[in-house]
Amino acid sequence: MKYFIFSILLLHLNLISAQQNLIKYVKPIIGSEKMGHTYPGATVPFGAVQLSPETDTISYELNGKYNGDVYKYCAGYKYEDKTIVGFSHTHLSGTGHSDLGDFLVMPTQGKLQLNPGTASDTKSGYRSAFSHSNEISEAGYYKVKLDDHAIIAEMTATTRVGMHQYTFPKSDESHIILDLMAGIYNYDEKNVWTYIRVVNDSLITGYRQTNGWARTRTVYFAMSFSKPFANYGQKNYDTKQSYRGFWRKFDESKNFPEIAGKKIRMYFDFKTEEAEKIKIKFALSSVSQENALENMQSEIKDWNFEKVKTDAQKLWNDELNKIKIEASEDNKINFYTAMYHTFINPTVYTDVNGQYKGLDQDTHIANGFTNYSTFSLWDTYRALHPFFNIIQPSRNNDMIKSMMAHYKQSALHMLPIWSHYSNDNWCMSGYHSVSVIADAIIKGVYNGDPNEALDACVATAKHRNYEGIGTYMDLGFIPDEKSGTSVSNTLEYAYDDWCIAQLAKKLDRQEIYEEFIKRSSNWKNNFNPTTGFMQPKLANGTFKSNFDAMTTHGQGFIEGNSWNYSFFVPHNPTELIAKMGGKSAFSDRLDTLFSMHLPDSFFAETEDITREGIIGGYVHGNEPAHHVAYFYNWTNEPWKTQYQVRKIMKMQYKPTPDGLGGNDDCGQMSAWYIFSSLGFYPVAPGSTEYAIGSPLVNNAVLTLENGEMFIIEVLNQKDKNVYVQKIVLNGKPLPTLFINHNDITAGGKLTFYMGSKPKK
Repeated sequence: MKYFIFSILLLHLNLISAQQNLIKYVKPIIGSEKMGHTYPGATVPFGAVQLSPETDTISYELNGKYNGDVYKYCAGYKYEDKTIVGFSHTHLSGTGHSDLGDFLVMPTQGKLQLNPGTASDTKSGYRSAFSHSNEISEAGYYKVKLDDHAIIAEMTATTRVGMHQYTFPKSDESHIILDLMAGIYNYDEKNVWTYIRVVNDSLITGYRQTNGWARTRTVYFAMSFSKPFANYGQKNYDTKQSYRGFWRKFDESKNFPEIAGKKIRMYFDFKTEEAEKIKIKFALSSVSQENALENMQSEIKDWNFEKVKTDAQKLWNDELNKIKIEASEDNKINFYTAMYHTFINPTVYTDVNGQYKGLDQDTHIANGFTNYSTFSLWDTYRALHPFFNIIQPSRNNDMIKSMMAHYKQSALHMLPIWSHYSNDNWCMSGYHSVSVIADAIIKGVYNGDPNEALDACVATAKHRNYEGIGTYMDLGFIPDEKSGTSVSNTLEYAYDDWCIAQLAKKLDRQEIYEEFIKRSSNWKNNFNPTTGFMQPKLANGTFKSNFDAMTTHGQGFIEGNSWNYSFFVPHNPTELIAKMGGKSAFSDRLDTLFSMHLPDSFFAETEDITREGIIGGYVHGNEPAHHVAYFYNWTNEPWKTQYQVRKIMKMQYKPTPDGLGGNDDCGQMSAWYIFSSLGFYPVAPGSTEYAIGSPLVNNAVLTLENGEMFIIEVLNQKDKNVYVQKIVLNGKPLPTLFINHNDITAGGKLTFYMGSKPKK
């Protein structure tokens, strides 16, 4: 016991004694090349503003059809590009679909041009060439030189305000362009309406309404300049309408203070001295121009750019210091960049006065909580929200309250599927908000009414006219004739139903428990014992012919094939193993998954995965099989979990721009890495159990909100020592390869003894 206490004290002194400078390990540029879809710009933890560069203007459609190249620009920025068209204030991090890109700002000098031009000829518009050698991307700060304009662009942010700083050359023709047409996943009809009011020679306000992934989205803004502009104007690119009113009495193109239309670009003229800095504060609100201005005045009171940057980076450093690790430099970069990416989304959706726009499009007050948006739940229920239950429980509590507010405001009386700027964009399958809610309540995180939350879960799971739920309830599966993702939906519904059952059991609501524990077995209806795979089933109860386990499309799956989805029974691996022939046969199947070869035709069917994102047939770059490497723990060969987890971390996460093997998906890929680096993973959220893996860190200290510390010590840690020989929890041997949530939150010490050979 004395040694145990002494070792804790030593770790305490080494890792806890003072706050460390951890932002130096954050490289936001990681994942911005190829398929990561991250952005390099400035934001603060969970900030409503994401101020970042756009590197091209790709239309969602081309010749009336979907333009596949637009997928590369989900985050607005593509590392491979050589030009920047401007800096906009809203972005999604790591998604496989997109929206946003609001209010693009671009500084220029020389002849005024209001067209962005082309990447092949930067002189044809306001865009500029740039070099990564003149680019800095840090937590809370971004800087780049715009070569064509000889302008240094810098940006930082608060929660609701983006701050720009542009260093101009001497010029009588300096301009700042505000492009209100620009957007991500853009098309001609996306802008519904735009309004701008020039309040004085340094302040404008307005709003933009768009119809995109979020069907009805209005964003209000306030834009303030540190220097009065000499002149301003606008160009309206709207097509002519039959009725245009009598505004033609004015010349609205120059120095006119009230502007409206669908397609507008504005400009502001300045005379600048050499190295003169012009700064901009750009605040957002979902409610009103007045609120946007209040957000600005509350969060940035003066023009001290360096102070805003310092404050932003302190916020990041405070969050990063919640976990302190000892590891190699590359592993620290991967780990803390992963933490950074997990703390970007969901995003704050309340103004400083507590107001926000609800799903009903009315203004609401968030009483006693912060309202959040950007819930990519198909991805993030797996590891991100479970990670929050350990490291960000107060925020996750508010996120659950935001989901409950969404439910109450929903005309359909459903919990969010993919919550997005007071809309639900209904993307992906399942109703995974119930997983997040159940997990939080079962782990003691949610302080709202648990029975009310359970009722909302049940109502959502019984919404018969949503994506096959009615036939799922009636038949126990979704027929292939009814849905192209029939198998995925059935499997995911079954898992979510298990979560509802666990919550009902905790709340002693037996009738609901019985109903949903039965529903949670519906995965069996898509399991074909003849082939050993999950397969689409027809309404008559027979399995669909022409089945191909290697193919994604046309086989009832989304973002995965049957080889990956056949293991999607995270809530009942024991019975799945029995169905697949027992532990030995199951382990062999896992071996095949990780060693097989996927044909090139597989990649022709998917936008978001290349060979870098797979190991054998295991597609780590998509989420459905994120738990699968941990399934060896239910076999007689748990050491294979340790081997595969280490292999995945090494192959799929690198400290380079192309360092992510797939979309980061609002932090899910990063949360997987954090859990796995620490040595455990939540295979089935809704359970308090975590499966043991193979830690990558040398040591770690988790500082919890309740004041406790959970210490992870890894002895004999080396690259080749991936196998766990022994685990000790608080001085006592851990009897199984599982650890309980309460073991973590109560504080204590978990010691791994590592070796180069499996312990069999």
